Amino acid sequence: MATAVVTGARGGIGSAVAAAFEEAGYTLHGVDVDDAFPELDRFDALVCAHGISGRRHGDGPVDECTDEGWDTVLDANLSSVFRYARLAIPALRRNGGGAVVTVASVLGLVGGDSDFATHAYAAAKAGVIGLTRAMAVHYAPDGIRCNVVAPGPIVTAMTADMPAEWQDQITNAVPLGRFGTPEECAAVVAFLCSDAAGYVTGALVPVDGGLGMGH
Repeated sequence: MATAVVTGARGGIGSAVAAAFEEAGYTLHGVDVDDAFPELDRFDALVCAHGISGRRHGDGPVDECTDEGWDTVLDANLSSVFRYARLAIPALRRNGGGAVVTVASVLGLVGGDSDFATHAYAAAKAGVIGLTRAMAVHYAPDGIRCNVVAPGPIVTAMTADMPAEWQDQITNAVPLGRFGTPEECAAVVAFLCSDAAGYVTGALVPVDGGLGMGH
């Protein structure tokens, strides 16, 4: 039976990923940023789905973002991915391979908008993309596939916290004309961790209703 570790499994996209894995028969270990990495003899997949909103933590345009906000957002959204991957890679290598899927954001591709700028968040998510692709190249000989999902606006507590004006603006900008669901993201993550994606690594898969197409 396959085993997966999912970070951010208590809410939003991470919770939906955890549910999808349980339905697929995985033995699941859900953790959040402050939790210790589980002691496992082996496991097959790591999904880094945790993250925090920049707006609640002093994020904003570069000339308004505080040092504390920058450090907090980068640590939670990027550095923690590095730390979990550093713990997971040796175990995956011992197992003869496996999958790592990280959750970035369309903002890591398009940078965001001028009215509701969150530059630290955009930088962190762009960093997740770069880190994941660097790992994909380096660990391919070990049979470890590393891919990144880039959601657009998804119905989560994070987007619900945004102003109604922003939600309307984004809905109008999305070609499909709606926010996505955590379950739609989870389905893509589950595929990338499955044997059906055995020849897929270094890929960036948008789940954004077409918002970031061309990037």
